[in-house]
Amino acid sequence: MDQNHTSNSNGMEHTSLPPRFVDVRFPAQWSSDEGRIRRVLAKSVGCQESELGEYRVVRKNLDARKRPVQAVWRFEVAQADGRLPKVHEPDLQLPALSQDAELVYIVGAGPAGLFAALSLIVQGKRPIVLERGQSVRQRRRDLVKITRDHEVDPNSNYCFGEGGAGTYSDGKLYTRSHKRGDIRGVLEWLVHFGADTSILVDAHPHIGTNKLPHIIQRMREAICDAGGQVHFGARLIDVQAVNGALDAVEWEDVATGKRNCNPAKQLILATGHSARDIFELFDTKGWALEAKPFAMGVRIEHPQALIDSIQYHGEERGEALPPAAYRLVCQASGRGVYSFCMCPGGIVAPCATEPEQVVTNGWSPSKRNNPHANSGMVVQMTTDDWEVLGFKGQLGGLAFQRDVERTCWEAAGKSQRAPAQRLLDFLTGDSGRVSKDLPPCSYVPGVVSVNLRELLPDVISDALAAGLRTFGKRMPRFMDRDAILIAPESRTSSPVRIPRDRESLMHPDVAGLYPCGEGGGYAGGILSAALDGMRVADAVHATQKSHP
Repeated sequence: MDQNHTSNSNGMEHTSLPPRFVDVRFPAQWSSDEGRIRRVLAKSVGCQESELGEYRVVRKNLDARKRPVQAVWRFEVAQADGRLPKVHEPDLQLPALSQDAELVYIVGAGPAGLFAALSLIVQGKRPIVLERGQSVRQRRRDLVKITRDHEVDPNSNYCFGEGGAGTYSDGKLYTRSHKRGDIRGVLEWLVHFGADTSILVDAHPHIGTNKLPHIIQRMREAICDAGGQVHFGARLIDVQAVNGALDAVEWEDVATGKRNCNPAKQLILATGHSARDIFELFDTKGWALEAKPFAMGVRIEHPQALIDSIQYHGEERGEALPPAAYRLVCQASGRGVYSFCMCPGGIVAPCATEPEQVVTNGWSPSKRNNPHANSGMVVQMTTDDWEVLGFKGQLGGLAFQRDVERTCWEAAGKSQRAPAQRLLDFLTGDSGRVSKDLPPCSYVPGVVSVNLRELLPDVISDALAAGLRTFGKRMPRFMDRDAILIAPESRTSSPVRIPRDRESLMHPDVAGLYPCGEGGGYAGGILSAALDGMRVADAVHATQKSHP
C-alpha cells in the first residue's frame, strides 16, 4: 500500500491508494455530516464535488493520538460520474438435509461449534450438537442466581450454555487472526442472523451482550430447521475409541441423570476453555494433552468519563465519538503485562463455572453506555511459574488456575463477592495496603476489601505492580483514586492444549476426533473460534471425501 501523504487545501490529509480505494481523514465530529464528508472525499479523489462518482464506505477507524480525534475511513469510489459495481450478496440460505445425511457430533454450542454446524450443513452433513448448558433464555435465569443468590450452576453459567462464553461477555468481534480464514464470511453470517451491518465496516466490530443472544438463537433455529439437532443440558461424559478410532459418544442429561451412548465416527470437540472435566477425561484415558501458557491477573475499572478524557485529550466526546477504549502492553519483571478484553461502558461479571471459586470477566452492551470502563490487566504465565509452586504435569496450569480462584473465593467470604483493592493502595510501597473503603463499581455480587498483593501469587502481583506503574507513567491520569482492581481475571485462555494433526486436524490418538476452538487451544475469541469451527468442518468433509 502506498503510504505517501499529501495535504488538501483545507489541511486534511489523505493517502494515495490503488484506483477506486481512498483513505480519508477528517475530524471525527464530522462523522454524521454527509455534506462535509462528501466535500473532503472529492478533494481527496482530486475532482469537483459535482464530478464525484458513486462511493461507499468499506472501513471505519479512529485515530485518537492527537486532538482533534480523526475519523479514518476507507471509501470505494467510482470513476467520475460513474457507478460502483453491485455488492456481491452471499447466498446464506441453508439447504434442507436429506434423510440419510451423514451424522457429525459436535460438543459445545459456542461460536466454534455453531459455525462448524453451519458449515457441515452447507456440505450436506447433519450436525448433532450437544451443549451442557441451557438455551439463552434459560441461561439468563441461571446468571441471575449467581449475582442474586451466589449460586453457581456448574453446567449453565457465563461460560457454559448456548453461544458459549461470548454470549454474555460482550460480543467483541475483533481479531488479529487474519490468516485463519474468511473473517468477512463469519461477519456476513452474523448479519444474516440479525447483527447490525456496521460490523462489516467497523475496524473493531462489536455486537453487545444485549443483542448477541437473539442472534445466537436465530442461528440455532436455522440449524434445526435445516435438519440439524441441538440438545441442551447434554453433558459429555465419555468418548469411546476402538483401535485408535472414534467409536461412540456418551452423554448425560443433566436434569434427569439419564445416560445416552451413541455410535459416532466423527466428533468435533468445541467445549471452550473452561471445560475442565474434558481435560481430566483425556488425562484419565492417557490421550495426549499439552500444558499451555496463559495469562492471569485482575479486572481494573475506572469511570468511563475519565477514560474518555484521557484518550480523547479532553475533547468533548458528544455523539460522534464512541466510549473510549485503550490497549496497554509492556514488559515487567521479565514477562508480558497487558490489558485484555477492554470493555468501554461495561460491567464486571461473575464467571465461575464451579462452586467454591470466584472468577471475573467483563462485558459491554451494544451502546457501551454504562458509567464504568473495565479491562483485564493480566500477566503472562509459563509452565515454569506454576511448577515452582508445586503444580506439576500437563494439567498443572489448570490446577494452579483453580487454586487461585478458590483462594479468592475464601478471601471474599466464600460467596460470589470478589476481593478488591483501590489501584493506589495496591501500589503503595512494596507490599500494598488494604483499602479503607472501596469506590462504587459495576460488580453486582459485591466486593470485599483485601490486600491483593498478599492474596495473589508473587509471580502475578509483582509483575502486575511493575506493569501498572509503567502504564501510569504513560497515562498519568490512569492512576486515579477511584480506579479499582477486582480479582481474579483467570480465564483469559485455556491452560491446556488438546493437540491435533496439522493436516487432518484430528487428535493424534483418536482418528475422527477433532479438537476445535478455544478449548483445544486454537482460538482466542468469538471470531477466531468461529473461523476454527469452519476450518475443522472443512477438514471433516475432506476426510470423508478421501475415505468414503
